Amino acid sequence: MKTTLDPKQIEQLIEAAKEARGRAFAPYSRFSVGAALLGPDQQIYLGCNVENASFGLTICAERAAVANAVAHGCRDFHALAVVAESDSGLVTPCGACRQVLAEFSPHLTVICSDGAGQTKIFGLDDLLPYRFDFNAR
Repeated sequence: MKTTLDPKQIEQLIEAAKEARGRAFAPYSRFSVGAALLGPDQQIYLGCNVENASFGLTICAERAAVANAVAHGCRDFHALAVVAESDSGLVTPCGACRQVLAEFSPHLTVICSDGAGQTKIFGLDDLLPYRFDFNAR
């Protein structure tokens, strides 16, 4: 996917997501994820996954970053970086996170990285081509 972000911005978002990943609370899965959302004013909002013994109460890193941004008054996002390590390759946002992100920025740039050099850039439109849109009736 083509992006308007320069390589320095991409690296900055990945580094911020790596930092957030280090704060994850994942005692059950041991699968730590970090996310960094870029707002229109270049502010970066961090999120990490926070697990709970009642697994349905777990919050993903991407939704934690959205909540952080909204709590700071930001509701428009330009890009998201997600960092996680997986034996099966790069990790992309789950379906629920994709829908939440689309609520705010349906054309968001999504950067997925393993934090060690493997990176792929997607458009949220490509990851969630048929999003639910209450206003599209």
